Amino acid sequence: MKKRFLTLILLAAFALTPAAALRTAALEVQPATQADFDVPCQAAILIDQDSGTVLYEKNADEQRPIASITKVMTLLLTFRALEEGRVTLDDLVPVSEHAYGMGGSQIWLEPGEEMTLNDMLKAICISSANDAAVAVAEYIGGSEAAFVEQMNTEAARLGMASTQFRNACGLDEAGHLSTARDVATMSREMLLNHTEISDYCTVWMDYLRDGSTQLVNTNKLLNGYDGITGLKTGTTGGAGVCISASAERNGLRLIAVVLGAPSSKDRFDAARTLLDYGFANYENAEAALPEDTPQTLAVTRGARESVSLVYDAPGRYLMKKGDDTALEVRLDLPESLQAPVTAGQQVGSVSILRAGETLETYPVTAGEDVSELDFGLCFARLVEALLFNAA
Repeated sequence: MKKRFLTLILLAAFALTPAAALRTAALEVQPATQADFDVPCQAAILIDQDSGTVLYEKNADEQRPIASITKVMTLLLTFRALEEGRVTLDDLVPVSEHAYGMGGSQIWLEPGEEMTLNDMLKAICISSANDAAVAVAEYIGGSEAAFVEQMNTEAARLGMASTQFRNACGLDEAGHLSTARDVATMSREMLLNHTEISDYCTVWMDYLRDGSTQLVNTNKLLNGYDGITGLKTGTTGGAGVCISASAERNGLRLIAVVLGAPSSKDRFDAARTLLDYGFANYENAEAALPEDTPQTLAVTRGARESVSLVYDAPGRYLMKKGDDTALEVRLDLPESLQAPVTAGQQVGSVSILRAGETLETYPVTAGEDVSELDFGLCFARLVEALLFNAA
């Protein structure tokens, strides 16, 4: 069957559109390791937020305590409850004796005290308050134990196979473990699907209880790193000093996870080093299909005359910096298809090339079934045509 080709050259430029406008895929990315450079912590990982591509890893699958980074999962389930309408930001969250008894970082909640969910979220995100985290967990889950079950169910859904939660705040407890890779997965889920988290975790200072309680953010990168967008710190005796740090520059969004650093300074130094490495070495190039790309394809001898097309090409590509060669987008489609056509059937392809070399190929598929033209349908069309002409 004769093929037709649509070949377009698009300059590989930094993406100027919002990061969520197009899907992102990685082209020829090999992650750096401890052999390339080291950071002062026990485990670490750097990923591209949009594609999930790993750019650096060090002991990324080693199970470790993660301290208050645990609260990312607590927050994720809370924002989902808000999204589903099960709770509102104005809800008054009561404080139990159990929540009151949490040690570590806290806002000194008293048993029987009530605080809006919005203020509880501020306390969790800005000051990493353990008492607020447990109070919220009890409010949404009915009990902390029931909420922890939800946390583990969500971890399994996200593919966090090396994670087991035992509490909602991250205090050291036997069996409460995760990995740098799983933390990155959890952080990515939060940042991609609950963008409202930035309204809380990027606030440097705020107040509760009519100004009597001051909150100061535990993430010191907010005051000293260009493009920082979050996310969560954590420190316990068992976990060491930890952070999941996110940042964005020129459309490139990164997540750096640092676990088991010996000091707060080492934690932030490691996060800066990882983020700096990512921004210095990678960029997002945009190579979207043009607006006049065919949306349908003719079908011969079918019950329908055409079929819709589904394109799988992402449109944005994570690449190593330093290669100024333009990306080439080649669309390969036949002149027509012959029925029957099945929904999901590959009918063509989109190839991404650089300097004539194919880097990636993505399928173009049929959007629906098109059955063969049978005698009954032919007869019905003939009758319809005769009646139309007679009119």
